[in-house]
Amino acid sequence: MGLFRKFSDADIVDGIRRQDNRILTYLYEAYFEMIRDHVSKNSGSDDDAHEVLQETVVIIYKQVTGDGFRLTTDLKGYFFGVARNVWNSQLRYRSRLVSITADPEDNAEAEEANSALLEQIVTRSYALLGEDCQVILTLFGEGLSYEEIARRMGFKNEDYARRKKYLCKEALMEIIKTDTEYQDLGPL
Repeated sequence: MGLFRKFSDADIVDGIRRQDNRILTYLYEAYFEMIRDHVSKNSGSDDDAHEVLQETVVIIYKQVTGDGFRLTTDLKGYFFGVARNVWNSQLRYRSRLVSITADPEDNAEAEEANSALLEQIVTRSYALLGEDCQVILTLFGEGLSYEEIARRMGFKNEDYARRKKYLCKEALMEIIKTDTEYQDLGPL
């Protein structure tokens, strides 16, 4: 419990606004176990927990730096609530994905028609990413560990590599979502 009182909630919110790396590192260290416990109890892995934590930090950062943010509860409870919603959203997405692919015969024709176009969209979007994001996502796609990616990219640690990969993946998704051909595909 002492770990969670290293910084007051007000100090943490202020640190998030200032993009203080000590505070961001503290959030990862202080709240990861709580997130991992929840995710693992609900069919998730450690990698899932890291992704949930990263997405939660991004969401809270956007909320804290937005207009009119006021914390009305303790930060730990608020953080957990956001993380729980993120994980539940991912679980819903996964279950939809499973139901879409449950009957491959029904979806085979549509999948074939969209597959080549989707590959072109992803390739085009990938080319618009910064070089560092392209390298990180390529290394991750090749199956390299976060530790190895951090070493190759000269990052201070694997947590930074994990955060960077998440941000690059988010950037790629944003580029893909703005592609007019992707928008014309409709829900996949």
